Amino acid sequence: MRKDNLTIPWDKVRFVADLHIHSNYSRATSQEMTPRRLNEYAKMKGIKVMGTGDFTHPLYLKELEEALEKAPDGFYCLKDDPQGTRFCLSAEISNIFSWHGKTHRIHMVIIVSDLKEAQTIQAHLKRLGNVSSDGRPIFGFPAKDLVRIVRESSDNFLVIPAHIWTPWFSLFGAKSGFDSIEECFEEETEHIYALETGLSSDPPMNWMWSALDRFTLVSNSDAHSPQKIGREANCFSCELDLEAMFQAIREPQKGFLGTIEFFPEEGKYHWDGHRLCGVALSPKETIRLGGLCPKCGKPLTVGVMHRVLELSDRDESTVPDGALPFEHLIPLSEVLQEALGVKSFSKRVRQEYERIVKEIAPEIDVLCRIPIETLKGVLSERLIQGILNMREGRVDIMPGHDGEYGIISLYGSDSKDVKKTAIKKKGNKKAHQKTLF
Repeated sequence: MRKDNLTIPWDKVRFVADLHIHSNYSRATSQEMTPRRLNEYAKMKGIKVMGTGDFTHPLYLKELEEALEKAPDGFYCLKDDPQGTRFCLSAEISNIFSWHGKTHRIHMVIIVSDLKEAQTIQAHLKRLGNVSSDGRPIFGFPAKDLVRIVRESSDNFLVIPAHIWTPWFSLFGAKSGFDSIEECFEEETEHIYALETGLSSDPPMNWMWSALDRFTLVSNSDAHSPQKIGREANCFSCELDLEAMFQAIREPQKGFLGTIEFFPEEGKYHWDGHRLCGVALSPKETIRLGGLCPKCGKPLTVGVMHRVLELSDRDESTVPDGALPFEHLIPLSEVLQEALGVKSFSKRVRQEYERIVKEIAPEIDVLCRIPIETLKGVLSERLIQGILNMREGRVDIMPGHDGEYGIISLYGSDSKDVKKTAIKKKGNKKAHQKTLF
C-alpha cells in the first residue's frame, strides 16, 4: 500500500536518468534512435542522463566514438553540445542457455564508464557470437559468465538484470526464468547491485518478496523510439557525476531517490492471458481454470502479477525498511490524446505537446513536479484534470496481457477507449481486481 511519504521529493531531485534504451541497430526500432536525436528528445522529456544503448554493435559503437566526447563529470556528451544531455555507455544482452535441464532466456543491461572498456567487451563478445546481427545480441553462455566478462573488462561497471518479471526473457520470468538470484548468478551474485522492475511491475509488487530487499530497484524505458524515452526513469539527488551515479545505484543512501513508473497494469505482461483469443485473466481466475485458456484450451501466458505472487513471501500491503519513493506516470502524449479525444499521436497532439515542452517546461516537470496551481491558466482545465488524476492515482485500467499493452483512462466513464474496466486505482490505494470472465 502506498504511503504519502513515499512520493518522490522533487525539490531534492538533481537529475533524472534513463539507462536502458536501444539504438536504430536493434530490431523493431526507430531510425531516429541516434545520439543526436536522443539528445534533442531527452531535453524535451526532462532527462539529463541517457544510456546510449547497444554499444556492443560495431557500427553503432563507431557512431558513438565519432559523435561523443568525454565530459568533465565522467559522462559523455555530444561534441557539438557539451552542455547538453549526458550519456553513459549501455547495452542489453540476451543470454539463452540450458541450465540443469531447463532452457533459460535472460536479458541483462550492462553499463560501463569508458569507450575503451566498451571496445574490450565488444571484442570479447565478438569471439563468442555475432554482435553485428542485432543491437541486442544473443549468446548461448550462462548469464553469470556475462557478469564475469564485464567485470574482467571494466574497472567501473553495472550489470543489471533487465525487466526481471517479463514471462519470456527475464531473470524471474514464468516461461524461462529462475526462482532465485543465486540460482542464476551463483558466485557472481555479489556483483549484482540493482534489478530493473520493467513496465509490468512497480516497486510495491517487488516489495512482496523479501529476497529483493537488498537490491536497488531501478526503472528504465527500454525505449525503441525517442518518443518512449523517460516513460520509466530514475531520480537522483547526488552530483551530476558518473561515479556518483554508480555509487548511488549501488548504495541508494548516497543519492538514489526513487523511480518514475508506468502504472504496471498498463504493461504488456501484467495479467495472464491469450492475446489472440482476447482473454485477460487475474491470477486467481487463471488458477481456477487450471492455467488453461477458456477459449482454446491451451496453456495461458502467465503474467507478471501471477509470477510475483508465486515467489512472494509477503502480502500486498508490505512496505519494507529502506523502500524508496516512486511516482506513477502516463506519458504526456497519451494524456493529451485522451484529453483531446483522439486515439493516435496526431498532428494536433504533436503541436500541443511541442508547445507545452517549449513554452512551459519539459514533460516530466509538467507531469510530476510543477504545482497544479501553477499550471492553471497555461493548460486547459481538462488536461490539468487528467494530470491531477494521474498524480493521485485515479485511473481506470484494463490490464495488459500476453504482449498486449493495457488500456488506461484518466477520465472514467467519459473515455472513449476503456470499454470495460478491469482494475480501478483510487487515491493510490491498493488495486481492487475484478476478473473479466
